[in-house]
Amino acid sequence: MTAATASKPAAPVIGKGRMLHTMLRVFDLDKSVDFYSRLLGMQVLRRREVPEGRYTLAFVGYGPEESSTVIELTYNWDQKEPYALGSAFGHLAVGVADVYATCEKLGKEGVKITRPAGPVKFGTTVIAFIEDPDGYKIELIQRE
Repeated sequence: MTAATASKPAAPVIGKGRMLHTMLRVFDLDKSVDFYSRLLGMQVLRRREVPEGRYTLAFVGYGPEESSTVIELTYNWDQKEPYALGSAFGHLAVGVADVYATCEKLGKEGVKITRPAGPVKFGTTVIAFIEDPDGYKIELIQRE
């Protein structure tokens, strides 16, 4: 990279884009839908059964797909064991009004809290980490 190209970013190849969704493969769709809707307060936006492909999709989120990024939960009917999550995926992040109270409520529901609520190291932002039923990490970030 030359000094000229470092100071002036190139035009994006796709033009204006928007993140649509993140897809997570889940082992138990009902348990995952309950977690994201009842416990995290997302809405089930749509569900699609694909018998010929032997899978079901459930889209959940905090707003309509037309204007919000959502999560696509993919359930493969023939999956016999939980998925290996690998090491490349980091986490999802969800903003909440009170991380401490949210963790207390989620803990009472049996949600695994892997990092209790508290200030981020060397900062003041309050965060916590939880896991969904498949072990995907979710960072809770205090937003007022």
